[in-house]
Amino acid sequence: MRQQLTATRTALLRNRGARNRHQAAKARHDMRAWQVERRKRTRHLIELGGLVVKAGIVNLTGDDRATIFGALLWCADKLQSDQGQQSRALWVAKGKQALEAALVAHSKTDSTGPAVRR
Repeated sequence: MRQQLTATRTALLRNRGARNRHQAAKARHDMRAWQVERRKRTRHLIELGGLVVKAGIVNLTGDDRATIFGALLWCADKLQSDQGQQSRALWVAKGKQALEAALVAHSKTDSTGPAVRR
C-alpha cells in the first residue's frame, strides 16, 4: 500500500511539473491582441530608454531621474513653442548624424548587422 501511495505521489508531482512547463510555454507564445500590443509597447519603451543611455544623458546626470525628466519636459516645451519647427529640424539633423556615425562605427567592429534602427 505504501509503495502504491509513493508511486501515485511521484506520478502526481511529475504530472504537475509537466503541466507547469506546458503553461509556461503557452504563456511565452500567447498571441492575444492585448499581449502583442503590450510587448510592442514594452519594446518601444526599451528602445527609447536606450536612446537616453546612448546620448549619454544617464551618465551626465548621474542617473538622476528628476534631472532627466526635467530635460525631457524642457524639450517638449521647446517643441511646443514658436521655435518648435526650428528645434525639431536641428535635432533631427543632429540625431541622424549621430545615428549614422554609430552605424558606421558598429559596422567596422561587428558585421552582424546595423546597431540602430532608422
